[in-house]
Amino acid sequence: MGSVTTDILMWFTSLGYLGIGLGLMIEIIPSEIVLAYGGYMVSQGTIHFSGAVIAGLIGGTVAQWFLYWIGSYGGRPFLQKYGKYLLIQPHHLNRAENWFHKYGSGVVLTARFIPVVRHAISVPAGIAKMSFSRFTLLTLIAMIPWSILFIYLGETLGSHWGNIEEVAGVYTKPAAIIAVTLIVLYIAIKRIRKNISTIGQKRRDKESSY
Repeated sequence: MGSVTTDILMWFTSLGYLGIGLGLMIEIIPSEIVLAYGGYMVSQGTIHFSGAVIAGLIGGTVAQWFLYWIGSYGGRPFLQKYGKYLLIQPHHLNRAENWFHKYGSGVVLTARFIPVVRHAISVPAGIAKMSFSRFTLLTLIAMIPWSILFIYLGETLGSHWGNIEEVAGVYTKPAAIIAVTLIVLYIAIKRIRKNISTIGQKRRDKESSY
C-alpha cells in the first residue's frame, strides 16, 4: 500500500470499532484490507473478534445502502456521470444490471462473492426499486461470512496481515466459483419449473377443450 493509503487506514483503525465501520462505509480502502487489519488488532488484544465482525457488518451494509439509494434516486444518469468517483466504471454497472435483470433479486446475495459486480449490484437493485428490507437482509447474509473470513485471516496472520490478498485468494476464488454455480443452478431450476408449468397449463387447456 502507498503511504497515503496506510495513513488513512491507520486513522480509521485508531478509532477502533467505529473506524472499521467507517472504513467499510466510505470504502476508500478495499474492505478486505480494513477487515484484515481489524483482525490484526484482534490479535493484539486491542479489540474483540465479535465486535470487529459487528462493525464490519454495519459498515459494509450501510455502504451498500448508499449505492442502493443512488440507484433508486439518481439512477443510471447519476452513475454514468459520477460513478468513477465511487470506483464504479460503466462496464461494472452494465454487467451488474445484466446480472440483476437476468437472474433476479437473489443475485444480490451471490454476487457479493464475485469480483467486479460485488459492489455494483446494489445500484440496479435500487433502480429496480427492490424491497429495501429484502435487499438489506441479503446484503447482511453475504457480509457475515465475508467479515468473519477476513477478520479471522487478519488475526491469524498477525503482523503479516499485509499479505491478506495473497492468502485470501485460496478462499475467495472458490467462493466466487460456488456463487456462479449457484446462480447457474438457480436459473436451471427456474427454467425447469417454468417449462413444467407451461406443459401443465397446455395439458389442462387441452383437457378442458373436450
